[in-house]
Amino acid sequence: MRRLLLSDGRSLGWREAGEGPPLVLLHGWAMSAAVFTEALDHLSSRFRVLAPDLRGHGASGGGPGYGFADFAADLREWMDALDLRDAAMGGWSLGGQVLLELYPAVRRRVRRLMLIAATPRFASGGDWSKGLPEGQIRAMARDLKRDYLKAMGDFFALQFAGEEIDRVRHRRIIDFAVRQGRLPEAETALAALESLRRGDQRDSLGGIDCPALVLHGELDRVVPPDAGRYLAEHLPQAQLVLLSGVGHAPFLSRPKEMFEAWRNFCE
Repeated sequence: MRRLLLSDGRSLGWREAGEGPPLVLLHGWAMSAAVFTEALDHLSSRFRVLAPDLRGHGASGGGPGYGFADFAADLREWMDALDLRDAAMGGWSLGGQVLLELYPAVRRRVRRLMLIAATPRFASGGDWSKGLPEGQIRAMARDLKRDYLKAMGDFFALQFAGEEIDRVRHRRIIDFAVRQGRLPEAETALAALESLRRGDQRDSLGGIDCPALVLHGELDRVVPPDAGRYLAEHLPQAQLVLLSGVGHAPFLSRPKEMFEAWRNFCE
């Protein structure tokens, strides 16, 4: 694990492997860069793979705010400090929304984007029906306050709902993606969940002016597939890949297939 001291005194941690063109991977809500353990192993022969922990997650210090702009500000400073250029970037779930927020500030450093199980708006409401109902999100927040570890376990299981994953593989995923990382504090998870509930990035999609790959599982119970379709329709240079029999974490369910797709798109 590597660390950068940010300008405000907090630290940002990241995992890194390989040499070559930079490939930056952003994790999802209440997880850490540990979810990309296999990606670093498989892709480091072609890329310099970097997986940072968002503020308050994994090895990165917490901060006074957990909005998309707060996460993005840390990552911009980190990318500037490392002088990353011609990078491909991938964001999974919350990481995808952070990537949409970050892109305008680092446009000159980025050549391609991957949006994995991502959405421009997490919560349904008004003219948006492609998200989770507000009541379900509020219930998640209530459960986190009542029994944090159980709620986190239930959310992790939801990511694979409807999929056929054998027990050996499931245990391996839990081992490297959860146990080798670090859960955020409950207050951090709740604050980030509130940012997801309130966020709406639909108006910014037209400004994403580089090639984008949208990957979405057809069984996704966290971010409905229609959100991925919307992204692909409204990003100027996007292509959509819908994955049958896959839920919210395709790179954990079908790692070899996903890493090949990432490699082909990013090379």
